[in-house]
Amino acid sequence: MRIGVVGASGYAGLELLRLLAAREGDRVTLITSRQEAGRGLTDFFPAFSAMAGYDGLKFEEPKNMAGRADVFFLATQHGAAMALVPELLDSGAKVIDLSADFRLNDSQNFKKWYAEHTAPELLGEAVYGLPELYAEGIKKARLVANPGCYPTSVILALAPAIKAKIVDYSQTLVADSKSGVTGAGRGALISNSFCEVQDNFKSYKTVGHRHGPEIVQELSKLAGDGIKLAFTPHLLPINRGILTTAYFRLKGEASLGSLRELYRDFYRDARFVRLRGEGQDPQTADVRGTNFCDIGLYHDPESGLFKAVSVLDNLCRGAAGQAVVNLNLMTGKPEAFGLDRPALRP
Repeated sequence: MRIGVVGASGYAGLELLRLLAAREGDRVTLITSRQEAGRGLTDFFPAFSAMAGYDGLKFEEPKNMAGRADVFFLATQHGAAMALVPELLDSGAKVIDLSADFRLNDSQNFKKWYAEHTAPELLGEAVYGLPELYAEGIKKARLVANPGCYPTSVILALAPAIKAKIVDYSQTLVADSKSGVTGAGRGALISNSFCEVQDNFKSYKTVGHRHGPEIVQELSKLAGDGIKLAFTPHLLPINRGILTTAYFRLKGEASLGSLRELYRDFYRDARFVRLRGEGQDPQTADVRGTNFCDIGLYHDPESGLFKAVSVLDNLCRGAAGQAVVNLNLMTGKPEAFGLDRPALRP
């Protein structure tokens, strides 16, 4: 199978190339980058030297791509993918979009948070690429909207409880999330420079982060009704990783034990979700470089709140790794093909 990676010089694009290397039966035939067009991949990123199929591969401008791959990953900035997807689909290719261009179902909602959508007719066709919720739809899809890294961490932390309709929605749900710096991409920003980030910790876009409506959309589908969510992102002084703590109240006399059993049943067949036992607090080091999401469950008897803590690698499970799972499902391969590996420790 021929694979194209559009936006291959960014962090998510490079992570895709790392995961796609040496996949039996697959070959990366096209990589694009406006900034690095004409430059050899191994000149730009020597770590890929001597990797099968990567020697001689050069970055190109993202144009005239139709027919040059069977599946395209679009690791582009928000707004770029919607202009590319119609032509790629018309050529018969499958598309996995890592940007936000097809994650929101409603064009007016997309306009509110991003911009006018130029391919609104495809919003209803795109399948939200969270395998634990939509695996069957992904298998049949030709266009998959790969979830954001923050939404993946929040949705997986809350999905079982919300699906079971045991959450008390009279109280606003709270999701407090912290991400490594790579979540902001490779672009040069003073706020993400070493001296600004190292030995520092801060919230950002504390109100109105664009991942909020994506989370609300998917959790509302599970709830069968609209939910209210207070979502706050923070910047950690680390390269990779997200840790989310979700706070919620349960109806009736639900206990921590019954909640854990509910989560175990919900994720029983989920290859890349691991529930941590009592005393095993989730930490980003345990998922670094992997497609796993680890979840811990807690009850605070003083406040009456339940807490779900999730950790994942924002570049892998939150972007490229999840996209590769979607590729596997779309092409009939085992879900874990090319992804069954331990964390990078230390």
